[in-house]
Amino acid sequence: MLSADETYASLTGAWRLMLGKADGLRQLDLSADGFWNSFFAIVVAAPALIVGWVGLANEIGDPNAFAGRFSMLIRLATVDIGAWVLPLVGLALVAPRAGIGGRFVHYVVASNWASAIIAWIMLPAALIRLFLPSANEFAVLASLLLFALSMILTWRMTNAAIGRGVFAGMFVASLVVLFGLEALLGIAAPSETGT
Repeated sequence: MLSADETYASLTGAWRLMLGKADGLRQLDLSADGFWNSFFAIVVAAPALIVGWVGLANEIGDPNAFAGRFSMLIRLATVDIGAWVLPLVGLALVAPRAGIGGRFVHYVVASNWASAIIAWIMLPAALIRLFLPSANEFAVLASLLLFALSMILTWRMTNAAIGRGVFAGMFVASLVVLFGLEALLGIAAPSETGT
Protein backbone atom coordinates (compact mmCIF):
# COMPACT_ATOMS: atom_id res chain seq x y z
CA MET A 1 0.00 0.00 0.00
CA LEU A 2 1.30 3.41 -0.93
CA SER A 3 1.74 6.20 1.59
CA ALA A 4 -0.47 9.26 1.41
CA ASP A 5 2.50 11.33 0.16
CA GLU A 6 3.28 8.86 -2.64
CA THR A 7 -0.37 8.74 -3.65
CA TYR A 8 -0.64 12.53 -3.62
CA ALA A 9 2.54 12.91 -5.71
CA SER A 10 1.24 10.38 -8.23
CA LEU A 11 -2.15 12.06 -8.51
CA THR A 12 -0.49 15.48 -8.83
CA GLY A 13 1.80 14.19 -11.57
CA ALA A 14 -1.11 12.65 -13.45
CA TRP A 15 -3.12 15.86 -13.11
CA ARG A 16 -0.24 17.88 -14.58
CA LEU A 17 -0.11 15.45 -17.50
CA MET A 18 -3.86 15.85 -17.93
CA LEU A 19 -3.26 19.58 -18.22
CA GLY A 20 -0.77 18.80 -21.01
CA LYS A 21 2.36 19.42 -18.91
CA ALA A 22 4.96 16.72 -19.56
CA ASP A 23 6.83 17.63 -16.36
CA GLY A 24 4.14 15.67 -14.50
CA LEU A 25 6.12 12.54 -15.39
CA ARG A 26 8.82 13.65 -12.92
CA GLN A 27 6.32 13.22 -10.07
CA LEU A 28 5.47 9.65 -11.08
CA ASP A 29 7.43 6.62 -9.93
CA LEU A 30 8.39 5.00 -13.22
CA SER A 31 10.37 2.15 -11.65
CA ALA A 32 9.19 -1.47 -11.74
CA ASP A 33 7.70 -0.99 -8.25
CA GLY A 34 6.06 2.24 -9.39
CA PHE A 35 4.53 0.41 -12.35
CA TRP A 36 2.87 -2.20 -10.13
CA ASN A 37 2.04 0.34 -7.40
CA SER A 38 0.19 2.47 -9.96
CA PHE A 39 -2.58 -0.14 -9.95
CA PHE A 40 -3.30 1.08 -6.40
CA ALA A 41 -5.11 3.85 -8.30
CA ILE A 42 -7.99 1.38 -8.63
CA VAL A 43 -8.35 1.46 -4.84
CA VAL A 44 -8.17 5.27 -4.89
CA ALA A 45 -10.93 5.35 -7.52
CA ALA A 46 -13.07 2.67 -5.85
CA PRO A 47 -15.32 4.92 -3.69
CA ALA A 48 -16.31 7.04 -6.69
CA LEU A 49 -16.72 3.98 -8.90
CA ILE A 50 -18.89 2.24 -6.30
CA VAL A 51 -21.35 5.14 -6.28
CA GLY A 52 -21.76 4.74 -10.04
CA TRP A 53 -22.14 0.97 -9.78
CA VAL A 54 -24.77 1.27 -7.05
CA GLY A 55 -26.81 3.79 -9.05
CA LEU A 56 -26.68 1.70 -12.21
CA ALA A 57 -27.31 -1.58 -10.34
CA ASN A 58 -30.39 -0.05 -8.73
CA GLU A 59 -31.56 1.05 -12.16
CA ILE A 60 -31.01 -2.13 -14.17
CA GLY A 61 -30.87 -4.85 -11.51
CA ASP A 62 -33.96 -6.58 -10.12
CA PRO A 63 -35.60 -3.75 -8.12
CA ASN A 64 -37.33 -6.20 -5.76
CA ALA A 65 -34.32 -8.35 -4.91
CA PHE A 66 -31.19 -7.25 -3.09
CA ALA A 67 -29.34 -10.28 -4.47
CA GLY A 68 -30.22 -9.23 -8.03
CA ARG A 69 -28.95 -5.70 -7.48
CA PHE A 70 -25.82 -6.96 -5.71
CA SER A 71 -25.12 -9.41 -8.54
CA MET A 72 -25.49 -6.55 -11.02
CA LEU A 73 -23.10 -4.39 -8.93
CA ILE A 74 -20.46 -7.16 -9.06
CA ARG A 75 -20.90 -7.52 -12.82
CA LEU A 76 -20.63 -3.75 -13.32
CA ALA A 77 -17.45 -3.72 -11.21
CA THR A 78 -16.03 -6.55 -13.34
CA VAL A 79 -16.79 -4.61 -16.52
CA ASP A 80 -15.21 -1.37 -15.29
CA ILE A 81 -12.07 -3.00 -13.87
CA GLY A 82 -11.76 -5.09 -17.04
CA ALA A 83 -12.11 -2.00 -19.22
CA TRP A 84 -9.40 -0.36 -17.09
CA VAL A 85 -6.85 -3.19 -17.08
CA LEU A 86 -7.34 -5.34 -20.20
CA PRO A 87 -6.54 -2.59 -22.76
CA LEU A 88 -3.25 -2.05 -20.88
CA VAL A 89 -2.49 -5.76 -21.25
CA GLY A 90 -3.23 -5.46 -24.96
CA LEU A 91 -0.95 -2.43 -25.21
CA ALA A 92 1.83 -4.40 -23.50
CA LEU A 93 1.61 -6.94 -26.31
CA VAL A 94 1.75 -4.42 -29.16
CA ALA A 95 3.92 -1.65 -27.64
CA PRO A 96 7.30 -3.09 -28.74
CA ARG A 97 6.06 -3.62 -32.32
CA ALA A 98 4.47 -0.16 -32.41
CA GLY A 99 7.72 1.52 -31.40
CA ILE A 100 6.45 2.74 -28.04
CA GLY A 101 7.94 0.02 -25.83
CA GLY A 102 10.27 2.55 -24.19
CA ARG A 103 7.31 4.69 -23.09
CA PHE A 104 4.94 1.87 -22.13
CA VAL A 105 5.65 2.13 -18.38
CA HIS A 106 5.26 5.91 -18.54
CA TYR A 107 1.86 5.53 -20.15
CA VAL A 108 0.57 2.80 -17.80
CA VAL A 109 1.61 4.65 -14.64
CA ALA A 110 0.18 7.95 -15.90
CA SER A 111 -2.97 6.27 -17.22
CA ASN A 112 -3.69 4.45 -13.98
CA TRP A 113 -3.42 7.58 -11.86
CA ALA A 114 -5.33 9.65 -14.44
CA SER A 115 -8.10 7.05 -14.43
CA ALA A 116 -8.46 7.50 -10.68
CA ILE A 117 -8.86 11.24 -11.19
CA ILE A 118 -11.40 10.64 -13.97
CA ALA A 119 -13.43 8.40 -11.66
CA TRP A 120 -13.70 11.28 -9.18
CA ILE A 121 -14.47 13.79 -11.95
CA MET A 122 -17.37 11.56 -13.00
CA LEU A 123 -18.69 11.31 -9.41
CA PRO A 124 -21.18 14.22 -9.71
CA ALA A 125 -22.84 12.49 -12.68
CA ALA A 126 -23.00 9.24 -10.67
CA LEU A 127 -24.55 11.05 -7.71
CA ILE A 128 -27.13 12.72 -9.96
CA ARG A 129 -27.95 9.35 -11.48
CA LEU A 130 -28.29 7.86 -7.99
CA PHE A 131 -31.02 10.33 -7.09
CA LEU A 132 -32.62 11.08 -10.47
CA PRO A 133 -33.70 8.70 -13.22
CA SER A 134 -31.09 8.32 -15.95
CA ALA A 135 -33.63 9.59 -18.49
CA ASN A 136 -33.71 12.96 -16.71
CA GLU A 137 -32.29 15.58 -19.09
CA PHE A 138 -30.11 17.11 -16.36
CA ALA A 139 -28.59 13.71 -15.54
CA VAL A 140 -27.90 13.00 -19.22
CA LEU A 141 -26.40 16.46 -19.81
CA ALA A 142 -24.16 16.24 -16.73
CA SER A 143 -22.95 12.79 -17.78
CA LEU A 144 -22.19 13.91 -21.33
CA LEU A 145 -20.35 17.06 -20.26
CA LEU A 146 -18.23 15.24 -17.69
CA PHE A 147 -17.52 12.45 -20.16
CA ALA A 148 -16.38 14.99 -22.77
CA LEU A 149 -14.15 16.68 -20.18
CA SER A 150 -12.67 13.33 -19.16
CA MET A 151 -11.90 12.47 -22.80
CA ILE A 152 -10.11 15.80 -23.33
CA LEU A 153 -8.06 15.32 -20.17
CA THR A 154 -7.24 11.72 -21.06
CA TRP A 155 -6.19 12.75 -24.57
CA ARG A 156 -3.89 15.42 -23.13
CA MET A 157 -2.41 12.95 -20.61
CA THR A 158 -1.80 10.41 -23.36
CA ASN A 159 -0.04 12.92 -25.59
CA ALA A 160 2.09 14.22 -22.71
CA ALA A 161 3.00 10.75 -21.40
CA ILE A 162 3.68 8.84 -24.59
CA GLY A 163 3.91 11.49 -27.28
CA ARG A 164 2.25 9.36 -29.93
CA GLY A 165 -1.26 8.85 -31.31
CA VAL A 166 -2.14 6.13 -28.81
CA PHE A 167 -5.31 7.76 -27.51
CA ALA A 168 -7.63 6.57 -30.30
CA GLY A 169 -6.38 3.00 -30.11
CA MET A 170 -6.75 2.81 -26.34
CA PHE A 171 -10.19 4.43 -26.52
CA VAL A 172 -11.37 1.87 -29.07
CA ALA A 173 -9.79 -0.99 -27.09
CA SER A 174 -11.56 0.18 -23.92
CA LEU A 175 -14.91 0.33 -25.73
CA VAL A 176 -14.42 -3.14 -27.22
CA VAL A 177 -13.61 -4.58 -23.78
CA LEU A 178 -16.47 -2.65 -22.16
CA PHE A 179 -19.12 -3.78 -24.63
CA GLY A 180 -17.70 -7.28 -24.82
CA LEU A 181 -17.77 -7.76 -21.04
CA GLU A 182 -21.26 -6.25 -20.82
CA ALA A 183 -22.52 -8.73 -23.41
CA LEU A 184 -20.65 -11.63 -21.76
CA LEU A 185 -22.06 -10.76 -18.32
CA GLY A 186 -25.60 -10.06 -19.55
CA ILE A 187 -25.71 -6.36 -18.73
CA ALA A 188 -28.32 -4.42 -20.69
CA ALA A 189 -28.49 -0.64 -20.85
CA PRO A 190 -31.31 0.88 -18.74
CA SER A 191 -33.31 1.85 -21.82
CA GLU A 192 -33.29 -1.78 -22.95
CA THR A 193 -34.73 -3.11 -19.69
CA GLY A 194 -37.96 -1.18 -19.83
CA THR A 195 -37.49 0.27 -16.33
